[in-house]
Amino acid sequence: MKFFVDFFPILLFFIAYKLYDIYVATAVAIVAGIAQVAYSYFINKKVENMHWVTLVLIIVFGGLTLALQDEMFIKWKPSVVNWLFAIAFLGSQYIGKKTLIERMLGGSIELPKEIWNRLNLAWVGFFGFLGLVNVFVVYTFDTDTWVNFKLFGMFGLTFAFVIAQGFYLSRYIKEAQNEES
Repeated sequence: MKFFVDFFPILLFFIAYKLYDIYVATAVAIVAGIAQVAYSYFINKKVENMHWVTLVLIIVFGGLTLALQDEMFIKWKPSVVNWLFAIAFLGSQYIGKKTLIERMLGGSIELPKEIWNRLNLAWVGFFGFLGLVNVFVVYTFDTDTWVNFKLFGMFGLTFAFVIAQGFYLSRYIKEAQNEES
């Protein structure tokens, strides 16, 4: 269910774009972002920071897109979101006792500090890369291609990165299990 809630605004944006245009899709994404935050608050009595960040950015960039009738604002939003996440993950290397990735996954797996740091830096690089790829697609391809990339390309790259991360972590999880035996 969490997966659906996380991707709800992107999915509705995609559907609205295919049925109408970028401006209707942007308005739908704004409403969907608000609904996502409201739903999260209603169900969990709290809202994840990621949802707050994306909501603020969809309102700002989507609002500029609608007010100025310029689709470039909404096209830049994914890059800004990814770069902000990269900055947050990078900052967590130096602020606090745990990196962001350790805070997110530390309850599920135990890893040495150096592996948490490497993993966190890998996410920094991935988010930075994803932001750059989005800019490349924005300026190289038409809006139809960008919308498809936003849903399928970014999701596919993220899925591939998570799978690669799983393979990387598997050797450390096996070592930890062997040490416990």
